[in-house]
Amino acid sequence: MRYVHTMVRVRDLDAALDFYVGKFGLVETRRVENEAGRFTLIFLAAPGDVESVQERRSPELELTWNWDDEEYTGGRNFGHLAYRVDDIYATCAKLAKAGVTINRPPRDGHMAFIRSPDGISIEILQEGDALPPQEPWTSLPNIGEW
Repeated sequence: MRYVHTMVRVRDLDAALDFYVGKFGLVETRRVENEAGRFTLIFLAAPGDVESVQERRSPELELTWNWDDEEYTGGRNFGHLAYRVDDIYATCAKLAKAGVTINRPPRDGHMAFIRSPDGISIEILQEGDALPPQEPWTSLPNIGEW
């Protein structure tokens, strides 16, 4: 058995791609347009996983955009996505500069949370050992839900 992908529904495809690709830095690996089913599937991978995704060794994030307007609620009802990064402080600074709210700042040098435009919680984890606590992160409060 192996983990294949996580699917999240998105309401606004352009906003979702701006967030996941433009701001968060994932890479689109493939796209499926299904006219009969009236949906689009977009598969994304972390930049370091693109080659292994193509070899079917790493999981992907599947964005599902239904062409007809539907009401989706409870973005946290499945839990969250999680990604490891080389430098949690640099990643959070880049996201904040792009206008992404850091809901749970990386005060411990190890973990932070953000949310997608559809309310999906994303955990950002420091690769390896936690970084030493660093301002301004250690003084920032939580914002909203994470």
